Amino acid sequence: MYLSKKLHTALLAAAMSLAASTVMAADLRVGLSAEPSAIDPHYHNLGPNNAMAQNIFSRLIEQDEKQRLMPGLATSWKTIDDLTWEFTLRQGVTFHDGSPFTADDVVFTMERAVNVPNSPASFVTYIKGKTTIKIDDFTIQFKTERPYPLLPQDISTVPIISKKVATGATTADFNSGKAAIGTGPFKFVKWVPGDTLELVKNPTYWGDKAEWDRVIIKPIKSGPGRVAALLAGDVDFIDNVPPTDIVRLKKESKLQLSQGISNRVIYLHLDQLREDSPFVTANDGSKIKNPLLDVRVRRAISKAINRELIVERVMEGVAVPAGQLLPEGFFGVSPAMKPEPYDPAGAKKLLAEAGYPDGFKLTIHGPNDRYINDAKITEAIAQMLSATGIKTTPVTMPKSVYFKRASSGGPDKTPEFSFLLVGWGSGTGEASSPLKSLLHTYDKSKGMGAANRGRHSDATVDALVEEALATVDDKKRSDLLIKATELAVGERLGIIPLHYQVNTWAARKGIVYKARTDERTVLNLVTSSK
Repeated sequence: MYLSKKLHTALLAAAMSLAASTVMAADLRVGLSAEPSAIDPHYHNLGPNNAMAQNIFSRLIEQDEKQRLMPGLATSWKTIDDLTWEFTLRQGVTFHDGSPFTADDVVFTMERAVNVPNSPASFVTYIKGKTTIKIDDFTIQFKTERPYPLLPQDISTVPIISKKVATGATTADFNSGKAAIGTGPFKFVKWVPGDTLELVKNPTYWGDKAEWDRVIIKPIKSGPGRVAALLAGDVDFIDNVPPTDIVRLKKESKLQLSQGISNRVIYLHLDQLREDSPFVTANDGSKIKNPLLDVRVRRAISKAINRELIVERVMEGVAVPAGQLLPEGFFGVSPAMKPEPYDPAGAKKLLAEAGYPDGFKLTIHGPNDRYINDAKITEAIAQMLSATGIKTTPVTMPKSVYFKRASSGGPDKTPEFSFLLVGWGSGTGEASSPLKSLLHTYDKSKGMGAANRGRHSDATVDALVEEALATVDDKKRSDLLIKATELAVGERLGIIPLHYQVNTWAARKGIVYKARTDERTVLNLVTSSK
């Protein structure tokens, strides 16, 4: 049977169109609210960096959507004695360049991850005090200075890199792709900061292979911009749906949402280090002794904040008021601690008792592109404190500038700001993570207080945290973490918790994603419903 030239041409065009649609169906276009500050997985222990690293690099131990531990590049782990953990490594795994994964890569990773030049926040909090020893190509041991039951949780946070590729490599080498060689579900293709990050499927991935041949990631800082891109079909999937749009998007028949509470607490650091704090003055602008050193002032600030109103108005109901470091259900959470009630009269009374009946002047610093509605939260707190007599000016800036200044922008690389808004998600899924990072006395040599930008310091808190980290019995460890939290947050107000984020993802109909407590968008877990 012969086809006319016209019919043949039409059929050929249809076939080509079908082929093109098949290719497009294997592509996933993603709009993310925050892009990483580097592709180097050890440069910055920050949420967007850790989330993106998980797509390119694997860990010895992985975490599911509830942060329960699962085998990763290690198939099993056990204690040999009180100070020794042994890991059996997965055999047959290759890096993206085809080179084999062995124990040498693990030893190299653990040495390199704490020594990245100019790191704004390193992985030292998870690695310090642990010595990595190669037993054979597929067996390693971690030696600890004292019994340490949380070693698997700590190790689950550290991406493994290739010794062959990354020896001598700089952060710039990772950012260019030269050293961005992992064992993860996707391979790095290119990154144009502020524009595009492109990944392709790793066909030799050791785990469940990704459904998507190619992923094109667009950083879209604006919440309305992300929603508009999804509605227009420019992207297939977005994270951090703005609270104001959730009700509307739920009514869109072509879209579907996934939602869940996260492990992230949004909180305030207060300068508890300097008597002359740089962004605190008397009402006339003159210098005063830092009032944030007084726990009565810190309590007054906490009482002056209407958390319920922030959740209702700023967060559109998509958040949970916080009274401690983690929401109910996580390990080490105190059943007795509740959010501080809004009490402006009590706040004014405490200020007067502390010697500030007329208040003082204060600047609150915060990011404007890191957390859900972060700039709006900063502004709301400034208004609430000003209404109580603490005349507060909000200053926000991009996270790329903010975190460097917040961590080490002051003299001798001390924290620059006096009063700042930050968030912390427990990478290990339990209370020791924020306790040792945010509230233990800053001690770089011990890897403690790595993100303690207020420099809170209390010897009793330190002792409780360190004892908990060395306590094998789960019940005893939980009790110690609860005591440390009740003292550091409840009594001392080393930080002031505000609320826990509730995170929402949205996608075109047919794309499925399980909401994660760690907030991460793990691309090989984005699937199509079939």
